[in-house]
Amino acid sequence: MPTQRYAVTQPPIETVLTWIKSGEIAIPEIQRPFVWNATKVRNFLDSLFQGFPVGYLIAWRNPNIKLKDGTLSSGKRILIDGQQRVTALMASLLGQEVVNKNYQRVKIRIAFNPKEKRFEVTNPAIEKDSSWLPDISLVFSPHTSLFELVNRYCERNPDTTTDEVFKSIELLKRITSNQIGLIELDSELDIETVTEIFIRVNSEGVALNQADFAMSKIAVNETYGGNMLRKAIDYFCHMAVNPEFFNVVKNDAVFARSEFFNRMAWLGKENDRLYEPSYTDMLRVAFTSEFKRGRLEDLVALLSGRNFETRQYEEAIVEDSFSRLKQGILNFVNETNFQRFIMIIRSAGFVDSSLLGSQNALNFAYILYLTMRGQGIPPAEIERYVRRWYVMTVLTGRYSGDPEGTMDYDIRQIHTQGVQAYLDGLIRGELSETFWEVALPQALNTSVASSPYFRVFQAAQVKLGDRGFLSKDIGVRELVEIRSHVHHIFPSDYLKKKGFARGQYNQIANYVVAQSEINIAIGNKEPKVYFQELLAQCQGGPKKYGNITDLQELQENLAMNCIPDGMEKMAADDYEEFLKKRRKLMAEKIRTYFESL
Repeated sequence: MPTQRYAVTQPPIETVLTWIKSGEIAIPEIQRPFVWNATKVRNFLDSLFQGFPVGYLIAWRNPNIKLKDGTLSSGKRILIDGQQRVTALMASLLGQEVVNKNYQRVKIRIAFNPKEKRFEVTNPAIEKDSSWLPDISLVFSPHTSLFELVNRYCERNPDTTTDEVFKSIELLKRITSNQIGLIELDSELDIETVTEIFIRVNSEGVALNQADFAMSKIAVNETYGGNMLRKAIDYFCHMAVNPEFFNVVKNDAVFARSEFFNRMAWLGKENDRLYEPSYTDMLRVAFTSEFKRGRLEDLVALLSGRNFETRQYEEAIVEDSFSRLKQGILNFVNETNFQRFIMIIRSAGFVDSSLLGSQNALNFAYILYLTMRGQGIPPAEIERYVRRWYVMTVLTGRYSGDPEGTMDYDIRQIHTQGVQAYLDGLIRGELSETFWEVALPQALNTSVASSPYFRVFQAAQVKLGDRGFLSKDIGVRELVEIRSHVHHIFPSDYLKKKGFARGQYNQIANYVVAQSEINIAIGNKEPKVYFQELLAQCQGGPKKYGNITDLQELQENLAMNCIPDGMEKMAADDYEEFLKKRRKLMAEKIRTYFESL
């Protein structure tokens, strides 16, 4: 029979709050925004008051750590589920401030009506209403005299009796005597098991990932600056999406005095939305580039002090791990690193976030950039390898299956074989003749507009300076940047009327990037009709589609957009053959583009 690796207890809420105040239980989210609104806090308190169940808290005990003097330090419990509930109690009952979504410290005031035994969110009307106690934290304050509080209340409410109000207040105070379920997980449990337990117990079935655990480990460690490191990660992610958030960050007086603040202040003036990393992305890049490992569960273990050889936990490893992770984060947020990396991705034709599909591919490209820069490799070489690696990984879906395992393998091989040797060998193997001539044309047989192959095709057109379909002067780059819609060469309405299904007429080989007015002019005409009119336009006829009036210029434009010959003769019966020809031409363009990187 398996050994039970957890303990279930039901301590009173008062005990849990005491543990938190004394540091026995650490709340990793305490410096992050409190996502419950005041109404939800009120409902939670009412459930406790009514004696209703409010779910379990889940704590995971940190392993005992070997200190530098050889003694053992007992690990704290980290609260990994129930943080919002406990924070709600601390805010409403103890009067502690919480951090709102704007990272401002605010109080949540909950009122109680002793006569009706009812809770409400405090508002100006309640504050003026003598039948309400506007802030229940006063009831729980050790400095409050309940005798005086009850007497004042009865004076303001002559229709009440002292005995009646005392009983109501005692029922309110009894909230902290209510028991709450606590599942305490053994320190030896691995992340996968803890995650499984979390999902099974959590009523919403929300999964935690390794990044969540890593962020918890970071946030609760004040000895080595984890709480400030956690803020740096959070703040950077917010500013990457919304530069105006800098105004919130600079109002955090403590953080504004840290070295992180000056390192990331540049982001407050930055409007480039190409790479918007989440905290998971930041952790992955910082950890993998600095530790030469790809699995975030290893980061969790290292931040806990795990010695992978002895399987013991040591304080020296905790200290070293926090120091290295901090350096990795500083490298990540460095203005020169971040902006040069974005410049490299843009230089490969990915000028708009709509062309970026795989976040993992982008993350590893940044890992590669930081690794090569750390090794002192010349900038021109870094640019070339990062561009080629990024495009290769997008085309092959390298990080779509087991991203952590693949990243772990790649970073280890890069450091074992050397960057250039490993990258050159892998690119040759992945992008062989068979890939270009067989696999890629087959991969282009899809109706998914967000396909990575179509995104790379558009990036190729941007990089090679192609103009939009039938455009004389406007480039694909401009059309992509203004989020121009893709259009059908064989109009979708035309193909529908000919009996083609959605998956057939929406093939990406039927897509071009074109100006809306050209698409409108084409309407639902079959190709042989509007292509014959195009030819006539280039021979002095009326201008119906754009401004191209020269036959050679038209042929160049069609070649740029991989349009096969003979379109002036094509109708619905030729559609499948058209798709085959165009897929081959698109694959050839992507290859030409890749070889130019």
